[in-house]
Amino acid sequence: MGYTVGLHIRFASPLIMKSTYPPEWQQEYQDNAYALRDPLVFWGIGISGQTRWSEIRLPDPFSIMQKAKRHGLLYGAVVSCGPITSRSIIGCARSDREFTDDELDAIAVVSRALHEAAAPPTELTNAQIEALRLIADGDRHTAAAAKLGISESALKARLSSARVRLGARTTAEALKKAREFRLL
Repeated sequence: MGYTVGLHIRFASPLIMKSTYPPEWQQEYQDNAYALRDPLVFWGIGISGQTRWSEIRLPDPFSIMQKAKRHGLLYGAVVSCGPITSRSIIGCARSDREFTDDELDAIAVVSRALHEAAAPPTELTNAQIEALRLIADGDRHTAAAAKLGISESALKARLSSARVRLGARTTAEALKKAREFRLL
């Protein structure tokens, strides 16, 4: 029936979010802020591992799981991985039967791979971040270098090394990625 992927959840917000659940369910979920009340999310934040929805023994005072069933999400699996400071939670659902142990293991393998692949860079230096921030704020290279008290070529070197670490071809792409990773 679909899946929802929330990768690198920090400060209650995922870095990357994707869902293929029925659009009506996605809308109801969003309109009612179910993410703040969902027992699957609570399980995923509190525990790193994998399980079937039916095995989660947490309260569901808003009957979210029952409401999901009305949209065909009868059986499901959830995988949680990564440190609590950057947790990824992936849920999958089906309408016909429980997930087998092998399927649950396969979902966990894919989930961990997605978590690793989407990991934001942690090795940008303060100097690189500051150089990107000045350019993001609209400064030209000459002005940004002057504000930092460095040469323009040193500023360009910082921007170049930031691009490499962010896996970006251009400074504009590096700025976009830095914003997505909440580095700026």
